[in-house]
Amino acid sequence: MFASVGLLALSCTSALAQQITGVPGAPSATTTLDGKQLPPPDPKFGGVIKEKASESTSWWAPRVVPPKGAPNVLLIMTDDQGFGAPSTFGGVIPTPAMDRIANAGLRYTNFHSTALCSPTRAALITGRNHHSVGYGVVGEVSTGFPGYDSIIPIEKGTIGTTLKANGYATSWFGKDHNTPSYQSSQAGPFNQWPNGMGFDYFYGFVGGDASQWQPNLFRNTTAIYPFEGNPKWNMETAMADDAIQYMKQLKELAPDQPFFVYYVPGATHAPHHPTPEWIKKISDMHLFDDGWNKVRETIFANQKRLGIMPENAKLTPWRKGLPEWDSLSWDEKKLFIKQADVYGAYLAYADNEIGRVIQAVEDLGQLDNTLIIYIGGDNGASAEGMVNGTPNEFTTFNGVPVPVKDQFLWYPFWGSDRTFPHFAAGWSWAMDTPFKWTKQVASHFGGTAQGVAMSWPGHINDVGGIRRQFHHVIDIVPTIFEATGIPQPDTVNGIKQIPIEGVSMAYTWDKANASATTKHTTQYFEMLGNRAIYSDGWVAATTPATLPWELSSAAPPDVITGYTWELYNVQEDPTQFNDLAAKMPDKLKQLQDLFYCEAKKYNVLPLDNSTLSRWNAPRPNLTAGRTVFTYSGELSGVPASAAPSILGKSYTITAEVTIPEEGRAEGMIVTEGGRFGGYGLFLSKGDLGIGRGKVVFLYNLLDLKRTMWEGPELGAGKHTIVFDFKCDGPGLGKGGTGVLSVDGKEVAKKSMENTIPVTFPEDETFDVGLDTRSGVAMVEYRYDPPFKFTGKIDKLTFKLEPFTPEQEAKAKP
Repeated sequence: MFASVGLLALSCTSALAQQITGVPGAPSATTTLDGKQLPPPDPKFGGVIKEKASESTSWWAPRVVPPKGAPNVLLIMTDDQGFGAPSTFGGVIPTPAMDRIANAGLRYTNFHSTALCSPTRAALITGRNHHSVGYGVVGEVSTGFPGYDSIIPIEKGTIGTTLKANGYATSWFGKDHNTPSYQSSQAGPFNQWPNGMGFDYFYGFVGGDASQWQPNLFRNTTAIYPFEGNPKWNMETAMADDAIQYMKQLKELAPDQPFFVYYVPGATHAPHHPTPEWIKKISDMHLFDDGWNKVRETIFANQKRLGIMPENAKLTPWRKGLPEWDSLSWDEKKLFIKQADVYGAYLAYADNEIGRVIQAVEDLGQLDNTLIIYIGGDNGASAEGMVNGTPNEFTTFNGVPVPVKDQFLWYPFWGSDRTFPHFAAGWSWAMDTPFKWTKQVASHFGGTAQGVAMSWPGHINDVGGIRRQFHHVIDIVPTIFEATGIPQPDTVNGIKQIPIEGVSMAYTWDKANASATTKHTTQYFEMLGNRAIYSDGWVAATTPATLPWELSSAAPPDVITGYTWELYNVQEDPTQFNDLAAKMPDKLKQLQDLFYCEAKKYNVLPLDNSTLSRWNAPRPNLTAGRTVFTYSGELSGVPASAAPSILGKSYTITAEVTIPEEGRAEGMIVTEGGRFGGYGLFLSKGDLGIGRGKVVFLYNLLDLKRTMWEGPELGAGKHTIVFDFKCDGPGLGKGGTGVLSVDGKEVAKKSMENTIPVTFPEDETFDVGLDTRSGVAMVEYRYDPPFKFTGKIDKLTFKLEPFTPEQEAKAKP
């Protein structure tokens, strides 16, 4: 039967018309899958086996390929962008790459996220509601309930798993905020890393944010440091370069294999880190000089002109408590314009790099066969810079506002690697035009509305059209399934799959369906206690009880009874301008009841509006229950979840080291954090050979103040260094007294009024024997990473002394 080399198309009978192409058993034969079971069972051997190979017939299992005509898929999503930020949706910031996709396809103006990063991303890659897949909130504040544990269940597999099993080349570039923080170390497990969630290749960072100059960067599960010694390196460009090379290599090696590229840059989440060239380009355009109130009016006028907003839409009012632009002082305006220029540059820069990736698809001859989905942000614009913005986002996470006058210390290099910047909350309200509220607020469209551009030449036939049907991020997976002809599997690795919860958007592609009724008729929203329900053009929503630009330790209101509800007819009032709750109590009650019905169905319960207490809640990490940690030699890139935490407690660090005979040593013994907060125990580098080998313990309080304990220069031989810190008592940010001893002799004693209350920078790591990414020292004792220790670390011991529950309770007011 091998005499014929021609292709023979055979059809296997199945509900999904499985197709085998080529001569069955030949090395070139391919097959599609019926889609029910992934991975499929191995096919029965179809050849002949005799005692001698010369009398036997070989047989090869057909190679699995996607259905004929299945397109490449390029799924793009930016971060913290805001509906009104890009030019594509009326914004003042130029986004020509997004414009390109919209002009070649469709703009969706009624598409929604979950209001926070990792929940939206979990929903996006699974096609299911975020509580359904363990992401009721960001992973950093996960708790031990099914809807909140930051674990995507096996029975709710990802789009990567399904497409990979059906013959796609799958890859993930950029932000991974779906690996649980307590599983993000080198010890794994890795089943919740991109490679364990169906993606053949991963190039990006793990966590909520990262410096774009020195990110916690991984290739698959291995940390890499391409920025070392390369000060002009920036992740936005490096990520685009890597994606372009990946696609080029794939199409040269396997030209017929379609790709699924999940491209999710860190822009425009803080830190806002564009290149100097982009900062100058946007600053020279003077886009923000008139202030946030005027910019908001300009954006809304553009939205009306472009048809993004219908004529009956009204611009929602400015939030009381956020300053009006005209009320600001000259220096406040100067600082805030700089913040916005850097943010605008970051968005424009990211869009430019996305444009390079799209252009590479065209250069490979693949544009006509590629479904491109470009989602503008995973939630609304972020107000986490607080009212005045900040040069260091981790001041916000630790509840420390930075006065405007102090921020001018960073003004000349805002956006460089010397800052971790975020803009003032007024800009986030403007970037979410025309809606109310911002990121974190799931109850209002300012937190959830995302502009989406989608193109697929020859399949979307209303080029440049606008679609107003209500849709949600869970609708992307079923849309891709319909485009590729690949069904949701019944089982994955023997586990029965829970049905997809979204609906396909493909019905909107035909021009005849431009005004079709949405197929997504009901959708709940909930985040941090704020909640809403959409149903057939109506929205019931709670009024936020806390402000997203304030981190407060005050007790929130009762999560059930402490909220006021609002009611909107968003068919007639798309911006949620006119609250009808007082006029239509029966309709409001109907929707409230529907919310709780949906909440029970999708693991939303129990409702929880706490924040700070959840941040520090215990999780099943590698350090749970441990108070003594021992290391030797080198160890780097350890996330906080796997490191000894010195926050809010007394502790002792003991380093037993050997200095080589040839002379004084230098380098980092142990550190966690970096430029924007953390600590380090090291031997100084010295200056021109003077002061080299001096023992130093440095505590960096959020790049606002550095406290140093200094000891003698160490000579050759063995030495014991001890840093002992006694905390003043239970409570956030409490100070204490530290004593540095060398070889049993006290050499320095100092007190600190405050310590970092909540978290060290999450994109930095715990390192022994070197310092990755950025250094904790700024001017005095400054060094350049990796600052390897040139002696030998024989033994390094951390002994933690956490306060007892009784001590904690006694200290509470």
